[in-house]
This record gives sequence, C-alpha cells and structure tokens, in this order.
Amino acid sequence: MDVRIGIQNSPRELSFETSQSAAEVEQAVGAALAGQVAHLKLRDDKGTIYVVPSAALAYVEIGSEESRRVGFVA
Repeated sequence: MDVRIGIQNSPRELSFETSQSAAEVEQAVGAALAGQVAHLKLRDDKGTIYVVPSAALAYVEIGSEESRRVGFVA
C-alpha cells in the first residue's frame, strides 16, 4: 500500500510503499497524534525505516491495499 507523509515546514513529503496493513499504519499514526509515542515509525517494502517526530506531522495519506491493474479493459 502507498503511504504519503507531509511534514510541517518541509516543502517535500515522504512517499513510499509498505507491506503493513492499513489498520497497522492507522494505529501507528493514531498513537503518534494522541501523544502516546514521541514519533511515528514506519517501514517500507525495502526495509527502510522512516521516523518522523509526532509534533512535525502535517498529514498522513494511507492508500488502498488493492494491487494496481495493468492493461486495458475492453
């Protein structure tokens, strides 16, 4: 699934694909926004770990878990 994270005072956003489920990502974001943890920590498909301070989160966009279709529909 695709995840996009906007960071305050930064013109760029983090965008990556993760094998985590939408529920896992949503739970991690919710804990970060509720102040239960000091940072949001997510891992992408390649094993890279992204750590963003909770206070710097502007938005988090969680994409769908459906695979992309390739080809033409007749």
